[in-house]
Amino acid sequence: MFSKFTSILQHAVEALAPSLPLQEDFVYHWKAITHYYIETSDDKAPVTDTNIPSHLEQMLDILIQEESERESGETGPCMEYLLHHKILETLYTLGKADCPPGMKQQVLSFYTKLLGRIRQPLLPHINVHRPVQKLIRLCGEVLAAPTENEEIQFLCIVCAKLKQDPYLVNFFLENKGKRGDGKEPGADGLKEDLSSPDTGQQQSLNLGLDGPGSTARRPAEGASGPSNNSSNYNLVSSLLNLTKSPDGRIVVKACEGLMLLVSLPEAAAAKSLTESTELCQLLTDRLASFYQALPQSMDPLDIETVESVNWGLDVYNLKEDAAAFTGKRALISFLSWLDYCDQLIKEAQKTAAAALARAVRERFFVAVMEPQLMQTSEVGILTSTALLNRIIRQVTSEALLQETVYFLLGEEVGPETAASITQIPLRHRLIEHCDHLSDEISIMTLRLFEQLLQKPCQHILQNLVLRSLDERNYIENKVQEEREEREHMENGQPHDAVDLEEDPLFSDLSPDTRLSSPDWLSCSPPQSTEHTKPDGKTEVHKIVNSFLCLVPDEAKSSYQVEGTGYDTYLRDAHRQFRDYCGICQRWDWRSSPKPIEKCNLDRPFFEGHFLKVLFDRMGRILDQPYDVNLQVTSVLSKLSLLPHPHLHEYLLDPYINLAPGCRSLFAVIVRVVGDLMLRIHRIPDFTPKLLLVRKRLLGLEPEGLSIDHVTLLEGVIVLEEFCKELAAIAFVKFHASTSTSPSP
Repeated sequence: MFSKFTSILQHAVEALAPSLPLQEDFVYHWKAITHYYIETSDDKAPVTDTNIPSHLEQMLDILIQEESERESGETGPCMEYLLHHKILETLYTLGKADCPPGMKQQVLSFYTKLLGRIRQPLLPHINVHRPVQKLIRLCGEVLAAPTENEEIQFLCIVCAKLKQDPYLVNFFLENKGKRGDGKEPGADGLKEDLSSPDTGQQQSLNLGLDGPGSTARRPAEGASGPSNNSSNYNLVSSLLNLTKSPDGRIVVKACEGLMLLVSLPEAAAAKSLTESTELCQLLTDRLASFYQALPQSMDPLDIETVESVNWGLDVYNLKEDAAAFTGKRALISFLSWLDYCDQLIKEAQKTAAAALARAVRERFFVAVMEPQLMQTSEVGILTSTALLNRIIRQVTSEALLQETVYFLLGEEVGPETAASITQIPLRHRLIEHCDHLSDEISIMTLRLFEQLLQKPCQHILQNLVLRSLDERNYIENKVQEEREEREHMENGQPHDAVDLEEDPLFSDLSPDTRLSSPDWLSCSPPQSTEHTKPDGKTEVHKIVNSFLCLVPDEAKSSYQVEGTGYDTYLRDAHRQFRDYCGICQRWDWRSSPKPIEKCNLDRPFFEGHFLKVLFDRMGRILDQPYDVNLQVTSVLSKLSLLPHPHLHEYLLDPYINLAPGCRSLFAVIVRVVGDLMLRIHRIPDFTPKLLLVRKRLLGLEPEGLSIDHVTLLEGVIVLEEFCKELAAIAFVKFHASTSTSPSP
């Protein structure tokens, strides 16, 4: 109480006394602090009962006032005094000793305000960055310490300063085992040192000063420059310690500080960040612990529909959530930390981002997720696949997406063979799950691949489909002269192609309009075939009609329901194709098919494991559940939308001359239609039943009595809609503006 009265009295005297020059006033306040340590005998009284906080505040105000009265960049006498007499070094020592109790809090606050409010760059000065570095080491030493709030504010202001001037980070990379700090005075030895306040404190080891003007150095001249092969990065280590705080606000601020540090462009800092700190371990261990806290069984719909939560904002009250489900709190925590890892890697310097993403792959995906995906329990497979699907949907950083894809599919880009499909066990297992006995697992895995196909990663498409189509060896290997002669002798129809002219379903088509290797985005006609018409749109018309006429009239029902025509797919196809062109624009895809004379047509064609499973599923469309069929056709339509000439030719050109034993999407559908024609006549009242099923699916008719052959009827409806969708995609791709096409 007496000390508080003394403080009030002192303020009153200072207010009435004539104002001193700023430097004298500054020195007066500093000497008042040092005299406290010389004269006091009670070092257990809290600092708040002394005049020290007031003197520190006054010193700070004087420095701010001095800077405002001088030209920008000019150092005033008060700042010169602070630097020359190593006041920050002395304050650090007092803060470390926490003498009197609470002094550490005051020192942290003073450093924070000094760095935050003084506009001129202070960190380049050796008598600033050295004590700052030492003070950094004191932060995060004790969890839930009373100084945590001041510690995180101090660390964040240092991070902000480094973000402004990234080269300064080299001051904070310490060579391991060579700190060179010298011995620091303990609290008991302060009185003797402070008895000469003009010098501030004893000289640090081997750091003689030529004057205040010589205290600023470039990082390369410092003891902890970037030339060190192995460095301590104490700023990162202290922030990592504070991410373990029980106070959520401290954790968020620490994460924000780390986000600033990983984005610094300095290569030495990036190397130290990933090799000399526990950042990689913290990210992956916490991701693994959040994942392992999830229930073993969760509803895939809950996983898919839970609201997105940005990191640091996962405030959740279970009692107030009407849509709560078991494990929702744990799922939100996992997704929130995943979002932080993703954003951190997205912001990180390139080499740091690659190292962090690789750590997530090795320490989380391979170590934790892969065993879950490879298990035999159907419940476990379903839950882990749904979680993986959500992870892929949420990942946006290029480096993390690439490592995730390498984890799932491997890094192979060479031709796939039937014998090599098991080389990457996880890839093989996931593709096999697309044709699993459990429809739920099949649907979820197909959704997983559909999500992958929409990601901006070229390796996904190259690995899954394009590497099997690179040589166009799905085309029959015949020389051009023999082909032209045979086409002439057989009325323009290849001998092993589907004979559309003899089929009553295609009596309105002329086979002499076969499209040979079109430039996939060109509206002008291909010029490599003598049968092409002068109008490119005529070719599009033939291809569109090929798909629209695949399903026989007696198996069609959309014309009897308003608003279900082919034109309804055009708008969606145009939008989706435009989106895909935007994604693929920066990839080195060719704009036209590889010339046939440069293709290795002698190599046996294998469509690839992924397309094989999809085609097998498509071939059973009349015998599969409606939801499975929707997902299979959805994945195939995504592939058909891709602006790659080989994929377009293989999936959307009905007239390619297939090599013996090969199948295309069109050929698969033709076989399904042939099977359908045989089965239609065995079902009484086929057409009325088909129309009723369609109306029920659209919600136009209430559910009533069960209908025989409902699986087949639903399959026919999906088949008809899929053919219309393919026709719309073919139409849109051939008429797309060249401005949306990817660069050759």
